[in-house]
Amino acid sequence: MISDDLDALQDRERSNWVRLRTLLILRWFAIGGQIVAILVATRLYGLNVDAGPPAMTIGAAILVNLVSSFVYPENKRLSEREASAMMAFDIVQLSLLLYLTGGLNNPFALLILAPVTIAATVLHLTSFLALAALAIAMISVIGAVSVPLQMQDGTVLLLPPMFHFGFWVSLVIGVVFLGIYARQITTEMNAMGDALLATQLALAREQKLTDLGGVVAAAAHELGTPLATIKLVSAELLDELADHPELRDDVELIRSQADRCRDILHSMGRAGKDDLHLRTALLETVVRESAEPHLRRGRDVLFDITAEPGSDRPQPVISRRPEIVHGLRNLIQNAVDFSESRVEIDVNWTDTQVFVRITDDGFGFPQSVIGRIGDPFVRRRRGGLDGLRRPGYEGMGLGLFIAKTLLERSGAQLTFANGPRQKPDDDMDGIAAGAIVTVMWPMRALSRSAPGLHPVLGQNQPILP
Repeated sequence: MISDDLDALQDRERSNWVRLRTLLILRWFAIGGQIVAILVATRLYGLNVDAGPPAMTIGAAILVNLVSSFVYPENKRLSEREASAMMAFDIVQLSLLLYLTGGLNNPFALLILAPVTIAATVLHLTSFLALAALAIAMISVIGAVSVPLQMQDGTVLLLPPMFHFGFWVSLVIGVVFLGIYARQITTEMNAMGDALLATQLALAREQKLTDLGGVVAAAAHELGTPLATIKLVSAELLDELADHPELRDDVELIRSQADRCRDILHSMGRAGKDDLHLRTALLETVVRESAEPHLRRGRDVLFDITAEPGSDRPQPVISRRPEIVHGLRNLIQNAVDFSESRVEIDVNWTDTQVFVRITDDGFGFPQSVIGRIGDPFVRRRRGGLDGLRRPGYEGMGLGLFIAKTLLERSGAQLTFANGPRQKPDDDMDGIAAGAIVTVMWPMRALSRSAPGLHPVLGQNQPILP
């Protein structure tokens, strides 16, 4: 099931996206930059820096990189704990190097934001918060205590106290702001990626069902003639074998088995669509097919199939596209799930547009999320009510996202609204009565035939293995 696949997507660890080799390469760049910075500061600008402790700090990073490269394979993907340890080491190593080279008086203190930003994009929230707290603690320590930077003549390089405090505040705000910003953007991108994958799974499943039905329909069509011939010949043999009861019984068996084959093929081919004639249907037929699984769920599903006033175009013939069937089916399922007793499906068309309007008599869309309908993984804000009306409902908006994406892929535009408000009562103060979903296609997106004419289908193509 698609929901099971999505559960697996949601449970996967974010840190498993990062290869060890990627972090090692980034660290090698950082090590190279640290070495160059110390050489330039001492050789070019004449700063009096004791090279021993900084060299040992940089050497520790080199040693960790070399050990990691030899112990683990290059394509190793880090677990949550391993990735957190790698980034914690980077924060501590950089903080120690800054402590030895002026603390917050060193302009390169800004680089401590890098590991926190990476953690925000690849780690779980708990690990990210722990690393952010570690970074803030290290910033505070080196802001209070550090080995001062000195020129060759003994001049100490210090920021004015106000600037020093401002730099500390900016780094703390940077850790918080950049971490939250990077995490929010990454989370939205991941949610959209997972939702699009779910949409592809839904479409692939619908396509497989369509193809399977087509194979069965083609088999029923191709075997219909030989089975009819067998039945005709067996009927003639029955008349000729009236005096041979032992042979007559065998012919009766052949005839009954031919009938059985016909019945099996008819039952299996009920949803067949591979015949080109069956790949197209009236708009009403496609809509009713989409609603069929939900017609016997204890709700009245009413259809109104009419042309818009002023249009004399006959009902259009459209393609039975899997995305249209699956998208409408999701919308109808949602309406049935949350209706009180009735769902109305209005199908209308003009000379240039086709409309399918799905209305239920339930409580409508929650006002808190109506502006975000169609976004994936929108958490419900009316948990008690939704839980009672639809037990087990997770309320993440994924079904509507799939329906909206698939229908928009077919050229449709969707609008979501609530119906007229009920009179306030003790329990429901002004809650909207009924959700309304309108799907509109340009006529050219569904039907390319001239008004009143059925499209030319051409010759049926063989089914490829």
